[in-house]
Amino acid sequence: MVKVVTINILYDMTEWELRRPLLVEGLRAEKADLIALQEVKLPENTAAWLADKLGMPYVQLVPDRRSTAINDTGVGNAILSRYPFVTEAVLDLQTQGRVAHYVEVNIDGRPLVLCNGHYYWYPGHHPERVKQVQLVMHWLSNLPASMPIVVVGDFNGTPDTPAIELIKQYFDSAYAKYHGQEPEYTCPTPLPRRNWKRVIHLFIRDLISNRTLRPWRGTLDYIFINKHLRVRCCDLILDQPSPQSRTLYPSDHFGIVADLEIL
Repeated sequence: MVKVVTINILYDMTEWELRRPLLVEGLRAEKADLIALQEVKLPENTAAWLADKLGMPYVQLVPDRRSTAINDTGVGNAILSRYPFVTEAVLDLQTQGRVAHYVEVNIDGRPLVLCNGHYYWYPGHHPERVKQVQLVMHWLSNLPASMPIVVVGDFNGTPDTPAIELIKQYFDSAYAKYHGQEPEYTCPTPLPRRNWKRVIHLFIRDLISNRTLRPWRGTLDYIFINKHLRVRCCDLILDQPSPQSRTLYPSDHFGIVADLEIL
């Protein structure tokens, strides 16, 4: 058995000191073997801070390749692990400076690959996101056919978009496999409403891209598995606010956890 978590932890440091205890508490409770993070803030390296608090000794941190002018915040992706890495690899996704990365670990003598990514951002469908998924599928096809593979991340695409439909030709969604459907939504949580500038930004974005005054929410986060894995359990996590504030959440995304059996 292996327990995997994915969570976009939000690069914005404005309320990091308030959010980070919620992240630690929620992640510690899961006792995951592997945790995939998106929007790790650099140079602060929020992934290393979390790894230290969770007692996870192995960290693969991969910065985005966006130029300083575009990516002045400095963000990246990371994988935290309780097991040493047998191999590590990084793939340039060619647009928006984004990357995917994977690690191979041995779980009780069985190999497993975990691939993490934060994909092309655009409201709704975009062909560049499809191209990125195609790149990742081709990349992973070079691994041994017998390799158990888990593909996770913030895909920035809802279940009805072509990029997600494409990946489901190769992999199963662990959440949908266990529950019979995807979650109603994984983002945004009420956290962005704590910042009036963010509220205005989201209002304008929804008005332009979705042509509605109703706040948007949807499923963008997934855990996908290949045929060499079986889902024992899969649920949303980090989906509750602080006891002190109903709008203070660990992130603007929920996390997903899956208990998986290697076949």
